[in-house]
Amino acid sequence: MLRRQLGRKLEGLRKAAGLTMEQAAEQLDRARATLYRIENGAENVRFRATDVKEMLSLYEASEQDAELVLAMAAATRENKNWWHDYIGSGLPRWFQLYIGLEASASHIRQYEAELVPGLLQTRAYAEQIFQMPGGSINSSDKEEQERAVQLRLERQALLTRFGAPKLSVMIDETILRRPVGNATIMAEQLEQIQKAAELPNVTVQVLAFSAGLHAGAMTGAFSILEFPTDARGKEVEPPVAYLEAATGAIYLDKPHETDAYNTIWSDMASRALNESRSKSLIQQVAEEYSRA
Repeated sequence: MLRRQLGRKLEGLRKAAGLTMEQAAEQLDRARATLYRIENGAENVRFRATDVKEMLSLYEASEQDAELVLAMAAATRENKNWWHDYIGSGLPRWFQLYIGLEASASHIRQYEAELVPGLLQTRAYAEQIFQMPGGSINSSDKEEQERAVQLRLERQALLTRFGAPKLSVMIDETILRRPVGNATIMAEQLEQIQKAAELPNVTVQVLAFSAGLHAGAMTGAFSILEFPTDARGKEVEPPVAYLEAATGAIYLDKPHETDAYNTIWSDMASRALNESRSKSLIQQVAEEYSRA
């Protein structure tokens, strides 16, 4: 899976540089078939550091992209399970990887118990979050805070791009009721959720307090990402369940792991308000903040 993600990242950088596979292969002095195997993450490809650096130079990759790609390439040469155990600093590599998965997904399901999902956050709401201690961003570094906020906002273009993925969001009523910042920030944030929910590919449901105990209360926040199928209807990548903590993240792609999170999601879906009632509740709370 890591090899395929790395291949897709290199393919994306090549295309961003405006190069066809033939042009890149010629300038790299490699056969087109070799480049094809690299971009498809073939098992017999060795992602040697010198080769990868040459490609990154040709594609004029940014420093951040280069750091991530080289780390991924190094991990393909190691025996440890990099997906479960890679921790970086600043904007952590484990989250940069999630962004790559997110960009490749055809359907993203997210459950959040405490905070509005990043794809739906306003700038003001995100700024409040990244000022808090205890997260992956140094709360005292204003430059890092701004980079993190900007990254979060840029990710949101995913929802309106051509071929946008389907986004299904389940949020706890706690998120609506607990103020982040002031009433103005919250009113704006809830209006943003409403606006996003009007997109044809986005659904938002609320687990109201009246739902009582549900399976998500036992697990905490998680995301399930599903990927496109090929011409034969076969999944390009297996589904992935993603869990995040302050210092790292876990990527689960074994069938029994994703099945467990699908069961949890199904339980919550059976208890959540439908889209219409969720919209009404969000609107009601937004109006309460507006009057505050």
